[in-house]
Amino acid sequence: MQEPSRRAMSSRDTYDDVIVGSGVNSLVAGALLSRAGRKVCVLEVNDYFGGAIKTAELTKPGFVHDVFSAWHPLFVLSPAYARLRDDLEARGLSYLSTPAVTATAFPDGSAAVLTTSLDENVAELEHHAAGDGEAWRRACAEFQATSGLSYGLLSTELASPAGAALALRALRQLGPSGVAGFAGNLLTTSRAWLEATFSSPRVRGLLAPWVLHTGLGPDAASSGFMNRAIVDVLQSVGLPIPQGGSARLVDALVQVISERGGHCRSRAEADTVLVDRGRATGVRLSDGEIVNARQAVLCSVSPQQLYGHLLRDTALPPEVVAESQRFRVGRAGMQIHYALVAAPLWQADERLARTPVVHLTPGLDGVSRAVNEADRGLLPDTATIVCGQPCVADPSRAPDGGSTLWIQLQDVPARPVGDAAGTIDVGTGEWTQSLRERYADRIQDRIGRHIAGFESSILARVVLSPADIAAANRNLVGGDIYGGACDLDQSFLWRPSPSLRGHRTPVIGLFHIGASTHPGPGLGAGSGQIVADQLLAHSAATRHLCDAGRKAVLSWRHLRAR
Repeated sequence: MQEPSRRAMSSRDTYDDVIVGSGVNSLVAGALLSRAGRKVCVLEVNDYFGGAIKTAELTKPGFVHDVFSAWHPLFVLSPAYARLRDDLEARGLSYLSTPAVTATAFPDGSAAVLTTSLDENVAELEHHAAGDGEAWRRACAEFQATSGLSYGLLSTELASPAGAALALRALRQLGPSGVAGFAGNLLTTSRAWLEATFSSPRVRGLLAPWVLHTGLGPDAASSGFMNRAIVDVLQSVGLPIPQGGSARLVDALVQVISERGGHCRSRAEADTVLVDRGRATGVRLSDGEIVNARQAVLCSVSPQQLYGHLLRDTALPPEVVAESQRFRVGRAGMQIHYALVAAPLWQADERLARTPVVHLTPGLDGVSRAVNEADRGLLPDTATIVCGQPCVADPSRAPDGGSTLWIQLQDVPARPVGDAAGTIDVGTGEWTQSLRERYADRIQDRIGRHIAGFESSILARVVLSPADIAAANRNLVGGDIYGGACDLDQSFLWRPSPSLRGHRTPVIGLFHIGASTHPGPGLGAGSGQIVADQLLAHSAATRHLCDAGRKAVLSWRHLRAR
């Protein structure tokens, strides 16, 4: 008897859509496609689903930590959540939030706080400088007047008829001069906006750190627009987190896919996207197994992985491969997780104990300086420290009386060449355990200046360096937690690059999604929703044409019969 071919032996069921990677974009796309009746298979190389969403008892038993990302305001405001909300809540997802949203604690012992109340925020900012409160009210009204266009930019395939329709809508709503002004606002820096709008250094220091959460610094082009967008989101919905941990969102999305006949497979490493006569037909795994796709393959990977590895056996235009390899990564990130014996005792303002995210920074210039130092390969002297307090909204994340502290640093060099403070020897630039812990000690010392008895309240500490983050997720190259530099030339129409803009690829039926594609990083699931909608619209159009064709044939047969 002839031995079956390896392909026949290794082939499994054929799916409508095969998705490589299981980050939020992949799972949202899979859920939307599954709800429409398509059979989906999600392939994940790690032993857990979720990409940069991971929940674990990282420090001590009973202390639940969101290991990477933690807060979901972009998802709660997203079109995807609006469509999937009932399904997700039916599978146990519940979001929790607080009226206080964010604060900045300054070195002089003062603080400023932002809430979900416009009037409270006006009063808070007015307290710091006469006129700043009303300036905030005007800024909010101005952004809201064009918020449909602003959020449309972040949820639309710009290089498409939908993008052209959005541009036409902007022209009708604003007129030519208004469109020019809107485009100018898109390009401005955070520094320019903050300094032109607010006179108080504390108000600027309250808002400036949030531009880091968009992958930019305050002096980068388009950072002003992103800063305004993110603080509008914060005032609108606060900082919601899933009860029990961010992985609850992942679990619910996986259930939506699985209960509709799809499969989510962990420890399934995609090795090659299979292409036949210019069309993607499936994925070969590293063990040789083939997962077939009738309709489409979606890859949530970096451009280098997609064009340099998964498509290495496919003839592609040389300029496409070359451009994909030029995709730049950004600054690295770092995480520090604490299990604490009690909730932090903030010294500057009692409101900080009720605020989910507190930034530690000298202010706008401090944020800018730290970014500049990291961009030059230096460990920042005074990094902007993000202090997340999940237990403020969700006490279930720690045993009774205990608490967790989620620290994120967004201005760290992937390979340090020196230390801006001149006190840490970075050696060869490798993130060794010693370097990781010594830099974490610097951060911990600064936190201790703001929280009474901080050192004595620590039960356990776990630090993740840029090297640790990169090892945990191959899309976070060099520890870049935003999946690629978010500079203007790698954003909007130009993400991941001018010739690779949009989510379609040179291969028919192959789509590129994830943080390295428009609209970029964050948990808004924009690219997953955009591609799912494109596939479903194509299916609907195909069905319409088929129905029209069948009707025409029946009419012709009827006429012949007569």
